[in-house]
Amino acid sequence: MRIVIDKNLPFGAEAFSTVGDVLQVQTNAMSADAVHDADALIIRSETKVTPDLLKGSAIKFVGTATIGTDHIDIAWLKTQGIGFANAPGCNANSVVEYIAAALFSLGAKKGFSLRGKTLGIVGAGTIGSKVETMAQALGMKVLLNDPPLKRMSGDSRYLPLGDLMGADIITLHVPLNKSGSDPTYHLFDAARLSSMKKGTLLMNAARGAVVETSALISALRSGHLGGAVLDVWEGEPNISDNLNTLVTLGTPHIAGYSLDGKVKAVHIVYDAMCRFFNVDPIWQIPAARMPAPEIRTIALTETNVSAESLLGNAVKQCYDIERDDHALRSVMSHAAQERPSLFMRLRTGYRVRREFSATEVTTADPALGRLFSMLGFSSATKV
Repeated sequence: MRIVIDKNLPFGAEAFSTVGDVLQVQTNAMSADAVHDADALIIRSETKVTPDLLKGSAIKFVGTATIGTDHIDIAWLKTQGIGFANAPGCNANSVVEYIAAALFSLGAKKGFSLRGKTLGIVGAGTIGSKVETMAQALGMKVLLNDPPLKRMSGDSRYLPLGDLMGADIITLHVPLNKSGSDPTYHLFDAARLSSMKKGTLLMNAARGAVVETSALISALRSGHLGGAVLDVWEGEPNISDNLNTLVTLGTPHIAGYSLDGKVKAVHIVYDAMCRFFNVDPIWQIPAARMPAPEIRTIALTETNVSAESLLGNAVKQCYDIERDDHALRSVMSHAAQERPSLFMRLRTGYRVRREFSATEVTTADPALGRLFSMLGFSSATKV
């Protein structure tokens, strides 16, 4: 079996070589010629899988090591009898940790405590529900909106979108749908943004086109919105310089880019491909060979310091979101024609970022230890 994989997939060659001969291809070199003779193709979100890429090829299976699928022409794959798999839930923890870092950074920049603030979560699936748990652990009030879940469950806690417009902060965790029962393309357009409470903060780590760029620029310039955190951008890698200068935090589509999440994605797609080809999956995630986190342990010895401050400091030590904000702003200082390739380089060359679970927090306070555990840290109580 011949398998073409994106060269930037961690442990990708090791995993898929247990099934067949692997050819690693750089993301920007994925072409019809590169995949023509392969039986399987394993890619990331930067590669668009369309008839132009696969028509006339030997491809029988396509896997994307991502949650999202809007870069895949799934309907066409079905007509061709080509198997397909994505990696739902693979980077959920990574995105939740990104949102936690963004919340603490916003609190520090704007001078407010997270406790008591109302967070509106649009999209309460795997990621949104984890964001809910994290926010509640921080003492935030949570409002949820998810029409599909509302229809399926009838649960009254899933509110109409309009009921979230009075929240202090709104975070988006929906797929990009341009049609169907629940379209999300430009879900937050000028009318929606104007209906939000003045001073509300908007966060988008879903898909860029869920928010209308021109409308968001106007809402930020007018001061109607109190700020924005964007990890995704309409039209990326060609992103709006006007918008980037206005957001409170801007990052290059890396919210889900923890190494842990990437490796989980490889494993999920590997298992799916093995099932498709009726092959026994033998590769497992090599936990012992995962690189150490930047911060291995955090010992909490401070007294008379609030739990929120301790949490915020620990989160920043493990993932400093402002580092990614600075990197993107540096890219946007270059000439316009250089920015798209530099934006992509920030993604393909992204540093190793381990999830909070790789860091152990020790404390003499069991309640504080439980709180850190709720945010995903490995927690131990000192005796």
